[in-house]
Amino acid sequence: MTTILLLLQYTLIFASVLSLVALGGCYSEHSGVINIGLEGIMVMGALGGALVMRFFPQLTGMTMVFAAMLGAMIFGVIYSVLLAFSAVNLQADQTIVGTAMNMLGLALATVIVKAINMAENPNNVSSTMVYVNQKKNFIIRFGAFEFNWFMLIAVIILIIAFIVLYKTKFGLRLQACGEHPQAAASVGIDVYKMRWSGVLISGMLGGLGGLVYILAGVSEWKFENGVAGFGFLAMAVMIFGQYKPLRIGVSALLFGFFRALGSVYTGFDFLVALQLPSTVYNMLPYIVCLVILAFTSKNSHAPKADGIPYDKSSR
Repeated sequence: MTTILLLLQYTLIFASVLSLVALGGCYSEHSGVINIGLEGIMVMGALGGALVMRFFPQLTGMTMVFAAMLGAMIFGVIYSVLLAFSAVNLQADQTIVGTAMNMLGLALATVIVKAINMAENPNNVSSTMVYVNQKKNFIIRFGAFEFNWFMLIAVIILIIAFIVLYKTKFGLRLQACGEHPQAAASVGIDVYKMRWSGVLISGMLGGLGGLVYILAGVSEWKFENGVAGFGFLAMAVMIFGQYKPLRIGVSALLFGFFRALGSVYTGFDFLVALQLPSTVYNMLPYIVCLVILAFTSKNSHAPKADGIPYDKSSR
């Protein structure tokens, strides 16, 4: 029973990470900008949240939760400016920019953390941030089950995303810019402004997802390890979810389950009896990702102008 609860716990927290980051990518894609840089944005968001926990350990309860969230979202938004300016204003290749952001984010976070650690102790050259006591603010125990506040926050943000994208003027304008930016511009919509908005919201949610990831199961994080491909896994969740919030939520649960299985499989006797290497279970979400996308990606309905730079002089 304990193993089942642990599997549920990990499934929900990993699904929370994937849904947040995938929803962030959803906003960007609906605006017409492909955000390949979600991996780097997650790392920078994790750094922002970790710095809050490192330098403001006196904060407690929900104050710490919201402060860490704010730090993660601010870092994610600031870092996503690189993509917004390059892709929207300079009309650069969005795939190349996103790839560069992934590499830069990992390197930048590692250098910053190492510099902070060395400033406090010249012999400490690690890229590890420790937040043992601070993590307790994010968790409420119900017996053997650890409820993380981000499980609830992810659901709330999922509902908000559905309302914003389909029930508000902003959401409908955002989608118009991803489908036919010239037509949107002809009725007075500022395509540049909407695409900037989509990318910045993507950075905000991606950064928040990065914070949730490093808080998922450990009390310290080595930043040079990055986020283990979760940014790309979130993109797979977004594609499998057909760029729709509710479907993204269901897809996140599926992928989150397979990721959780890699953490708790030793608690299931029938899985242990298979005598498979632990790496096989760690690879499961990525293998499932490849298989699912191989069969479903051809039916994916991405916004028609997704990835196409907008030039207001063209019609």
